[in-house]
Amino acid sequence: MERTRLTPDRIRADVAEVLGVAPGDVADDVPVIDQGMDSIRLMTLVERWRAEGADIDLMDLAEQPTVARWLTLLAR
Repeated sequence: MERTRLTPDRIRADVAEVLGVAPGDVADDVPVIDQGMDSIRLMTLVERWRAEGADIDLMDLAEQPTVARWLTLLAR
């Protein structure tokens, strides 16, 4: 499967969309749980990013629950 490049702006926009906020309201270093993320929303992101070729696991994101860490994980 061809991998789509998930840019930092795209990752923030996707997180903001599932949280129902503007991308500028998503803090990179604040745990996403504190920003309103729950397991259903997190699974939505995992499935969306996997569909675009990302090799990511729900537990990878859950164990490191900040956008800053996700940017690193998704860049690998």
